[in-house]
Amino acid sequence: MTLGLDVTGQYRYPPPDPAWLRRVREGVIEPDLPIIDAHHHLWEQHEEPYLLDAFGEDLDDGHKIVATVCVEAHYGYRKDGPARLAPVGETEKVMAMRGRARQDRHASLVAEGIVAKADLCLGEAVDEVLDAQRAVAGAALVGIRHSVSRDENFPEGIVLRPGPAGLLGDAAYRKGLARLAQRGLVYDAMLYHQQLPELAAMARALPDLQIVLDHVGAIIGVGPYRGREEEVRKAWAKDMHELAQCPNVSVKIGGFGMIIGGAQWHLDPAPPGSETLAAAWRPYVETCIELFGSHRCMFESNFPVDKAMYSYRTLWNAFKRLAQQYSPAEKADLFLGSARRIYGLGDVTTPVCANA
Repeated sequence: MTLGLDVTGQYRYPPPDPAWLRRVREGVIEPDLPIIDAHHHLWEQHEEPYLLDAFGEDLDDGHKIVATVCVEAHYGYRKDGPARLAPVGETEKVMAMRGRARQDRHASLVAEGIVAKADLCLGEAVDEVLDAQRAVAGAALVGIRHSVSRDENFPEGIVLRPGPAGLLGDAAYRKGLARLAQRGLVYDAMLYHQQLPELAAMARALPDLQIVLDHVGAIIGVGPYRGREEEVRKAWAKDMHELAQCPNVSVKIGGFGMIIGGAQWHLDPAPPGSETLAAAWRPYVETCIELFGSHRCMFESNFPVDKAMYSYRTLWNAFKRLAQQYSPAEKADLFLGSARRIYGLGDVTTPVCANA
């Protein structure tokens, strides 16, 4: 495996290596604890697609995943028609997999919630796209994500294409965000840690908009940030403290296996165990829960992006280790309650079939 650079020197997602992942096989901690995976993707990347069958294998690996939230990943866009409606093609394909999972009586409610893509720069005209997404997904449409990720140290982007500067403060973009608030849709915020103050400013300006911060703010750990982990963590914690003052903001805890964060476990002879992951993640997890409270935090897998670094079973074991210090009510928030309430998923605790 490589660090995650392509031939141009740009960072990319390392593909998962199934044989390498099988070198560590832990027992499942608390197998009866119900979980909503608050953030995963279904897509075709590299030469191995991660669609329903591949995701199903992970879901069936021992943890009680009762439902999932599928987040847009620029997959399956329409090739015909207006460009603004192209992302609806992804929702069509996700809905097809959602339906098949239920026809197969899968134990997990796959894509019970869908966070789709819409170009919020359209402003109020984004209504056309939202209407089209709703027509396809119905009540499964729970949110919208339009990445604003940008860091001036990476003018060509890091894996993702960079968004325009200052997008969260752009008048048209904010009009688009306001349309989400009016429809009761969540805004999933995909950005980098340096942009947290911009997100706080936007959250204060749109207090009726429910915002979920992806991947604890996607802390960059490569390029000029490598070797400055403690300095960056302290700056991140300070900005997160300010963000937590906005009651309309919640946090997805996860994404620690992203190559942009500096993760390099894929270079080791064997994958890390859950104790190793829990120790590495603890400062970030505890900070989020302390600042936002368990009722505004939810665990996420971010699979298959993070699958290059550890297995689905190990990931959830690590979260369960980290949650041991919290009360039963707080644990219920972190693993299920916050995601269910914030995304409006209803009662998802009863499996579709009995083999969960």
